[in-house]
Amino acid sequence: MYYEDDAFTDPWSKPETVVLHHGNAKSSRLWYAWVPLLARDFRVIRVDARGFGRSSVPAPGYPWSLEGFATDLIHLMDHLGIDKAHLIGETIGGTIALQTAYQFPDRLRTVTACTSPYKFKGIQSYLDYYKMVKDQGVEAWVRQTADRRLEPGKSDPRHHEWYIQQMSQTAQHVVLETLAYLATVDLTSVLPKITMPALVMVGEHSTMNTPERAQGMAALLPRAKLMQIPGASGYVQHSAPEQCVAIWRDWMRSLG
Repeated sequence: MYYEDDAFTDPWSKPETVVLHHGNAKSSRLWYAWVPLLARDFRVIRVDARGFGRSSVPAPGYPWSLEGFATDLIHLMDHLGIDKAHLIGETIGGTIALQTAYQFPDRLRTVTACTSPYKFKGIQSYLDYYKMVKDQGVEAWVRQTADRRLEPGKSDPRHHEWYIQQMSQTAQHVVLETLAYLATVDLTSVLPKITMPALVMVGEHSTMNTPERAQGMAALLPRAKLMQIPGASGYVQHSAPEQCVAIWRDWMRSLG
């Protein structure tokens, strides 16, 4: 399991740890803008989940699950000697973060989900994506859905293309198998059992800012705060990282 470990805190301090978890068909590289904004005050761990980025890729037929991703993450924390962390996930990484909060509540201080879904079962788009990846490949799927991640006209075209190229490196069988698994997932009954502080972030103008996604998630989490980033569109963790980190820091201060 590949990871990046950054800390630019005072050498004599004992900073708390922030773990950043990417979404499906992505990697730790997508968090590049968050590191300098956090690492002066926190130890920042960016992970490449099993099968993604620079981590080992399982052979076809691996039994993918949220529980497995959560367990991998806790094993990494054990390896690094991290007792507790603040966990921040983006898109499916946020779903994995919520599963981790439910499965291992004693290992997290807070949980944050950025533009993340909690219910996939019964959502036709995941089945459509599966067919697209199977018939046309990973890059075709990424390109045909790219504008919802970074909205054209509101983002640097070079960022847009780099994002596409990063996602397109993911093995086709991994994308297919994880999409097939995710189409069975629904955390509706799990979220009310997560009692730690939770932050749900989404762009004000994002297509994901709906009652079925960010708003519904926040309503189900007992100690959640929903932050709709003003004026932001696309996947806000990538389109407006400075705003996201500033809001996360303000939220942390409000928790004392």
